[in-house]
Amino acid sequence: MNVVDPVADYLTRIRNAQQAAHRHVDIPASKLKRAMTQILLDKGYVRRFINVDDGKQGLIRVYLKYEKNGSPVIRSLKRASKPGLRYYCGADDLPRVRGGLGVALVSTSRGVMTDKEARANHIGGEVLAYVY
Repeated sequence: MNVVDPVADYLTRIRNAQQAAHRHVDIPASKLKRAMTQILLDKGYVRRFINVDDGKQGLIRVYLKYEKNGSPVIRSLKRASKPGLRYYCGADDLPRVRGGLGVALVSTSRGVMTDKEARANHIGGEVLAYVY
């Protein structure tokens, strides 16, 4: 399977698994996806994740988090930058998601971080996705 946009594929797999109320979802691994998943874990959007060795590039098994009423904790996952139209921002221009209640995932020269961390470190970069 040839995936043109691995970040969009990552977000879509999580979105689809939540709609189907799955407990976990397996995603082909990469350093970028591991960094994004670590941020989702740190911000409380997923329960946990593990790295699964499949003899190739490996998989990330993400355990999804739901509220008591069964609705997913992640309300929205949106791709910001696309392969055909990259979205770069300076540190002062980084977007605030839902007035600071959500998170923008930003790929910087120092790795993937949230919009708040990038703003605090005064680093701009490519805005990958919005999560709330």
